[in-house]
Amino acid sequence: MENNILELRNVTKDYDGKVVLKGIDLNIKEGEFITLLGPSGCGKTTTLRIVAGFEKPNSGQIMFEGKDLLPIPINKRQFNTIFQSYALFPHLNVFDNIAFGLRTKKTKKDILQREVLKQLRQVGLEGFEDRNINDLSGGQKQRVAIARALVMKPKVLLLDEPLAALDVQLRQHMREELKRLQREIGITFLMVSHDQEEALSISDRVVVMNEGSIQQIGTPEDIYNEPENLWVAKFIGQSNIIEDGMFIEDNKVQIDGKTFVCDDTNFGENEKSIDIVIRPEDIEIKKTNTGFFNGTVMHTTFKGVHWELLVETTKKRIWKIHTTQAFKVDDKVSIKWNDEAIHVMWKEVE
Repeated sequence: MENNILELRNVTKDYDGKVVLKGIDLNIKEGEFITLLGPSGCGKTTTLRIVAGFEKPNSGQIMFEGKDLLPIPINKRQFNTIFQSYALFPHLNVFDNIAFGLRTKKTKKDILQREVLKQLRQVGLEGFEDRNINDLSGGQKQRVAIARALVMKPKVLLLDEPLAALDVQLRQHMREELKRLQREIGITFLMVSHDQEEALSISDRVVVMNEGSIQQIGTPEDIYNEPENLWVAKFIGQSNIIEDGMFIEDNKVQIDGKTFVCDDTNFGENEKSIDIVIRPEDIEIKKTNTGFFNGTVMHTTFKGVHWELLVETTKKRIWKIHTTQAFKVDDKVSIKWNDEAIHVMWKEVE
């Protein structure tokens, strides 16, 4: 994954004067699995549609393998798109759905047969060739859509919320299947999703978008552990945001009058224009007087794999904590965390 296969340079888009994309810059390397992640209306689907050729940008460049992509018509681009609805042909069986693109290209019959059967094996649908599309489950339809796209040997596969229509368990299984296929085939995947868990679990890099702008680009670990601004910290997972802390000096912050060691540097001295993030799962519950702050459990919610607690400590600060231990409302506790749990970032400029 050394060369950029796709480059978006200052891409903008508006509809009837409403700005949808505010200058998107993004480099995608060959063989990467990239996910555009964000809430509804953030511009992620518009970005995908512009890359696919279904929409034209108002300005900016899109380069594919170093050449201008915008003048190239959809059917000439070396891309295939999998839609949320799958867009399968109900009057065709599984084999003919997968073979459709090859037939339009007048592929020889023996090559067509070989390639379709190869893709059926690849997606685990061997023996389903004659099955009616309407007789398939949601997951099986998804596999047909993937096979139909991959049989055309695209250099980039575009996926528009491909798992949104599946139930939770099947969606988790199909995530693993998508990642397996992408690794085995080795082509570039560009996916749109609003599902954080989905994006973080299968992507090489995640592009977090909001209101037509890219907020952060990074590995799933970077996005989660090192959010670049308050919006990302609040959008990805859950966070305790300390907005009135202080960066005392390199590797030292102050929270509610106490000094703590952290991994962060280069924020100056006695700097208050910072926010401090501590994730709920990084806070430990201790016995009273054995942690950093004593507190009282105000609320408990059982989440299945953990309990979510709200603990009130010094200066009426409410901490959200995830723990496998069970506590009751009004229990007296103490809270503690490791140095690496603290993440410092600059306050956003209005």
